Amino acid sequence: MKGNHLLSLADFSREQIMLMLDTAADLKRQRYRSVHGTSLSGKSIGMIFEKPSTRTRVSFEVAIHELEGYPLFLSSQELQLSRGEPIKDTARVLSRYLHGIVIRARSHGDVVELANNSTIPVINALTPKFHPCQILADLLTIREKLNELEGLKLAYIGDGNNVCHSLMVGAATMGLEVVVACPESYQPDPGITRVAQERAKEALAKVEVTQDVKEASKDADVLYTDVFTSMGQEDEKAQRLEAFLPEYQINADLLKQASPHAIVMHCLPAHRDEEITDEVIEGPHSVVWDQAENRLHTEKAVLALLL
Repeated sequence: MKGNHLLSLADFSREQIMLMLDTAADLKRQRYRSVHGTSLSGKSIGMIFEKPSTRTRVSFEVAIHELEGYPLFLSSQELQLSRGEPIKDTARVLSRYLHGIVIRARSHGDVVELANNSTIPVINALTPKFHPCQILADLLTIREKLNELEGLKLAYIGDGNNVCHSLMVGAATMGLEVVVACPESYQPDPGITRVAQERAKEALAKVEVTQDVKEASKDADVLYTDVFTSMGQEDEKAQRLEAFLPEYQINADLLKQASPHAIVMHCLPAHRDEEITDEVIEGPHSVVWDQAENRLHTEKAVLALLL
């Protein structure tokens, strides 16, 4: 895996994703023993952020530091990209200074172009199309809480967005049954759904997209949601809330449809009492804080394995 880019989990096999999860679990145990790795010793990692971030920025910066690397934060306004420099030129120059690039971008195509012109690993820290680092943390959390991945049922309720895309691909690859419930106008990209379904077939699992929230949630081991209105969609908020509420909200009634041992997940930040009620996110089924913490451990694993 050394030298690879991480743009989408579709680029990685089941065995490679399992290696990332196992490495993350080991690094997590080490951190609790106050032992940190040295995988990035003497290496500098550029962090390009075109969008605001709490978990991604902090977790990656701490991850790089704890692996003894040097994190260099670069806002888009601080780079010549803001003045029209071609992405390929930026990629070629940064490749000669840095050992890796972490990027959160407004365009997935820009990240692909950056990777195509870089001689160092590029890690997708969120684009409108994919959010692979989030899903690695999710898979680690599910395995910690339910002791397995293969054969579980995961119900994603809400907008068919970047998190949904990566979740379908990543979870299906690892053998989970994935059911996505969302309004017809907000379903995930059909092409990505097909990729996820192909991955599911290989793992003897399945991926389904439906508008039936209760059927999707029935006997689910995992209930997962994300905000109805993502960054850059603020002008659509009113029509989105009308489309999603109240049917697609994870609340106490919907939780009753799931398995008694079900866990509830949210990638955060949450808009409480929109996509999820305050009662549920603060309740005994919620694992969102462990999920958020695991961003750190899985990102350390990604950095260690790719760099």
